[in-house]
Amino acid sequence: MNLSDWQHRFDKWMTQHFNHADAAHDVSHFRRVWKTAQTLMQGQQVDGLVVLAACYFHDIVSFAKNHPQRHQSSVLAAQKTAEILAADFPDFPADVVPAVRHAIEAHSFSAGIMPLTLEAKIVQDADRLESLGAIGLARVFAVSGSMGAALFDGNDPFAAERELDDKAYALDHFRCKLLKLPATMQTEKGRELAVHNADFLVHYMAKLSAELQGDHQRIDDEVLRRFRTSVS
Repeated sequence: MNLSDWQHRFDKWMTQHFNHADAAHDVSHFRRVWKTAQTLMQGQQVDGLVVLAACYFHDIVSFAKNHPQRHQSSVLAAQKTAEILAADFPDFPADVVPAVRHAIEAHSFSAGIMPLTLEAKIVQDADRLESLGAIGLARVFAVSGSMGAALFDGNDPFAAERELDDKAYALDHFRCKLLKLPATMQTEKGRELAVHNADFLVHYMAKLSAELQGDHQRIDDEVLRRFRTSVS
């Protein structure tokens, strides 16, 4: 069975069984992560079935960002994935399940588990790229809104004189996490894409700053210079 067949089966299973996702972790997210992973896999000696399965099931358990068990999501997702593969996909090769589990466990930012295989590195990079660029911009405000966070602090939107707090302000999440992601990428291509997409977020911040000053026809060059230095 080729990867397209496996993807079709995983996709069908998800549409029938996975109905508890938030706006950032739905079936469309799994499809996008797999599509990005295919880009990262090009020219690499990698087990595509491991990457595919991990991309589709990595968030089968995903606690909200403010949940006390958030850091355990990926380990529990890996365990549940193994159970699903055994029960609903009995022809899935048992010998690759441990590699799938590791890739799922290591994808999470909050879990802090180091990816030890190329497959795990690709899955981690592909998932983190979802947090950057245009998709990442949409996701951060969707997730923050669902948690009741404000868009930004109206008195100090870029935290010049206060501590960052991304639980209270969506914009703070850019600096608390998103702009740090390029430095965590595990593959050369993933890092290249992450820097490019993070720069998009910095441009958004500079445009937002100008608009907050009443100028809708330019970007704030000072903000652009300030936050570009944090993207590496």
